Amino acid sequence: MPSNPTGSDRGAEAARNSKGAHSLAAKAVEEFRRFVVLSLYLWVLLAMFVVNQSIVLREQGIHFSSQGFALINALVLAKVMLLFEAFDPGRWLRRRPLIYPILFEAFLLTILFLIVHIVEKAIEGLIHGRTVLESLPSIGGGSLVGLLSVTIILFIALIPFFAFRNLGLVLGQDRLIELVFGSKAGSSGASEP
Repeated sequence: MPSNPTGSDRGAEAARNSKGAHSLAAKAVEEFRRFVVLSLYLWVLLAMFVVNQSIVLREQGIHFSSQGFALINALVLAKVMLLFEAFDPGRWLRRRPLIYPILFEAFLLTILFLIVHIVEKAIEGLIHGRTVLESLPSIGGGSLVGLLSVTIILFIALIPFFAFRNLGLVLGQDRLIELVFGSKAGSSGASEP
């Protein structure tokens, strides 16, 4: 026969529920913060691609700029990046030197970004009544050299992100941020060993 919970049992249960709700809210805030940081990182990266493209086109007499698309793509790709991190495809390389998971994850995400971009353009084309083949983007001007150039630039641009991420896994995110950006605000002036 079940016993009636006492006041202290109900209080303990309420405290656990409150703590669970608080940790869920804290996790949601942290996830949103990470999304914003990733979006900004990717927006700067994609904005540089747009600036480069507009300079090249301006030299040919074509005025073009699509910073809005860079922002929208940054938001979409930031979500892809968060899902990629949750999947953690480089976890099997964690016992090797850090350069291996850093380069492996940067390479995989580069390929994933290109695939997402191609699928996004194909869907956009279908919505506008074009065929899939007509909708395929001409990445890097449509040539193999242009595609390789964009791929290499994107790969190199993702290396610092994965270096920071993997170092954070080894050192602890708080310690890494302290090492890179300095001691936390509000700490005493004394240095720690």
